[in-house]
Amino acid sequence: MAAVSMEARAWRWHDRKRYLWPLGLVVPLFPFLAWALVDATGLGLFWWTGALVVYGLFPLLDQLFGKDSHNPPDSVLAYLEQDRYYRWCTYLFLPLQYVGLVVACRLWSAGGLSLLDKTGLAVTVGMVAGIGINTAHELGHKKDTLERWLSKIALAQSGYGHFYIEHNRGHHVRVATAEDPASSRLGETFWRFLPRTVTGSLRSGWQLERARLQRLGKRPWSLRNDVLNAWAMSLAVFGILVIVFGVAVLPFLLLQAVIGFCLLEAVNYLEHYGLLRRKTTSGRDERCTPQHSWNSDNIASNVFLYHLQRHSDHHANPTRRYQALRHDERAPELPSGYATMILLAYLPPVWRRVMDHRVLAHYAGDVTQANIQPARRAAVLARYGAAR
Repeated sequence: MAAVSMEARAWRWHDRKRYLWPLGLVVPLFPFLAWALVDATGLGLFWWTGALVVYGLFPLLDQLFGKDSHNPPDSVLAYLEQDRYYRWCTYLFLPLQYVGLVVACRLWSAGGLSLLDKTGLAVTVGMVAGIGINTAHELGHKKDTLERWLSKIALAQSGYGHFYIEHNRGHHVRVATAEDPASSRLGETFWRFLPRTVTGSLRSGWQLERARLQRLGKRPWSLRNDVLNAWAMSLAVFGILVIVFGVAVLPFLLLQAVIGFCLLEAVNYLEHYGLLRRKTTSGRDERCTPQHSWNSDNIASNVFLYHLQRHSDHHANPTRRYQALRHDERAPELPSGYATMILLAYLPPVWRRVMDHRVLAHYAGDVTQANIQPARRAAVLARYGAAR
């Protein structure tokens, strides 16, 4: 009877984005789209289709279609999460992702492409790898064993398998603290954040997994180590592709992997910029709240990123499926979608002009409450003053 009632309530509520979610599967089609456009026009520019779409078309779509802050009611959340239609929208990303990678290797190895064209194709494939990390992020938070393995498979293309460990057991514990390598600080440029987060996340993932194995009385140097078995998966993927298509594809495989994880870290940069959890009287960090994540409700980016931009609800409910994530009025809001904000992050003076005053406003003018880059602390305090 309860199940019938729940289903009845779900029928009365309609997910406005239900038939938009398959649009996320356009992303792994980037290499095919690039190939088709070059073949149709003869213009090598279109080998760079991934960058043109992510940095050009997506920001335009965000502005064109605006925002959607509509939330599913509490009464339908359980039914919504049980609907397997939404899971297949993520599952299908993976076969398309890897078929595209194989096609790219065939094109790199076949001859006929200039070095510039091959580089453009590598960037396009890297965009798929980077957004594939977001698909891995959605799957890796789930309790289902199959989905966790699918997460590792999605991460193998970018060689970023340690993200599976560090994000779930590191970032979600330390988010918006000075100790978190994946939380950027006020005054810290993306280009300073990038090496800090790449090395810090790798080190954190290894330490977390080593500590887990030590508690179980196991050695860290074994395939029981989820960092090592994830990296082994990447080596297997790259090794098979090199054996099949030749060593000439290896530089482009490495380039697309770097492009992929740098895109992920650009997203990490903007998700918690300058936000800080205070210490309680016991010395522990306060509980993570919606105020510790930047949100964006731009509908276009959210459809292509499986609601990643509803980030505060994700941190509050890490296992909640993307279709059930909710907008929270208490969360600070980015001025545009992630695609636009990534472009701004690449340009530090523009980023500071757009974001620093928003951090300051979030803390009612008291800059000392923000997560400030230590090396820039004196300059930031001099510029924005102490508590007002």
